[in-house]
Amino acid sequence: MSAEPIAKSRDSKVDSYPTVRRMRFPFGEPEPIRRHFIENDIVFSHLVAVLSGGFPPGEESFIRSVRKFADQITDPVLKKRIAGFIGQESVHGQEHRKLNVQLAALGFPLVRFLLFEPTSRRQKIYVRAENLLPAKVHLAVTAAAEHLTAVLGARVLGKDEIQAIAGDPEVWNLLNWHAMEELEHKSVAFDVYRAVGGSERTRIAVMRFIYYFIIPAMTVVVMVSMAMDPTAWRPITVARQTFALFRGPLLRGLRAEMAEYMRPGFHPDDVHTDELLERWRQELFGANGELVDYVK
Repeated sequence: MSAEPIAKSRDSKVDSYPTVRRMRFPFGEPEPIRRHFIENDIVFSHLVAVLSGGFPPGEESFIRSVRKFADQITDPVLKKRIAGFIGQESVHGQEHRKLNVQLAALGFPLVRFLLFEPTSRRQKIYVRAENLLPAKVHLAVTAAAEHLTAVLGARVLGKDEIQAIAGDPEVWNLLNWHAMEELEHKSVAFDVYRAVGGSERTRIAVMRFIYYFIIPAMTVVVMVSMAMDPTAWRPITVARQTFALFRGPLLRGLRAEMAEYMRPGFHPDDVHTDELLERWRQELFGANGELVDYVK
């Protein structure tokens, strides 16, 4: 795995292009994945399963939103960053799809529903609905979503409380790798949006919608997922775990970090994650990194 050339980012600090790592996670080996694979936590397991189920179609949509404008980008640095973004998001979708096959077999119906092939009829309906959005609004949605995933990624990697949560080791390896790469490409879609003349008004309006919509929507989806899982029908346990999740390090204060994006003039690189990113690059892919042998 060779290092990419370096490029100057917005604030002129030296940064690397997003590196496309062709990963292979041995999900279910040597031990099969358990139904509630995050510390036997029903709510957290369903949340991760729902997110994983949504990642492949979501990331394919993000790729399409950026590709619509790729031929308008003349800056060679940004063009190379776009290529890295597309490569990383593509591999994310492939590896989450592999996990999702096993999660669907374990009895996560919503994951099974989202497990459709790019050539399927369901995919065509999805793309047709997506194309109802103006192209720049679609790109603004991607930029806002990438900020949210970067915020979540920094929390996953930066909070010892989260890293200490017991769970299936390969699922955690996947989440840590995915979180790290979200930090590597967190500003690519944003910079494409700016480069093609996307307005601040639209950018902020899109995030304002996501800000009010995402947590209630995800709460409902996770509740539906649990309602379809007979092993999750333990109301006292679920209530306690739900309270712990909302008060815990993953979600506590999340909306305040999302709100930063709505500040006029905001740029994702204003949120400093360089030291965290470099530490995890070394931990996962350094000379003795935990995931070096996972790279094809």
